[in-house]
Amino acid sequence: MDDRRWTAVRSSAPVFVLVSGWRVDPDGTARASLRCAGTRSGAAEVTASAKAPDVAGAARTAFTLHVSVVPYTTQG
Repeated sequence: MDDRRWTAVRSSAPVFVLVSGWRVDPDGTARASLRCAGTRSGAAEVTASAKAPDVAGAARTAFTLHVSVVPYTTQG
């Protein structure tokens, strides 16, 4: 358990990776679902922001997840 408070999660390219179901649980853990477009290929960075409860100002990026979307082949 750390002192971070999760504030948001976002995708740099929602057309490739869409974040949904964002929630923060009472114990301080955060959850989000990622959906990837199956018909397109591309890349996105999913970032989660957090801040310490006693620090004023904007939240900062706590981690970044790099996602590559590769569609399944439809033939052969």
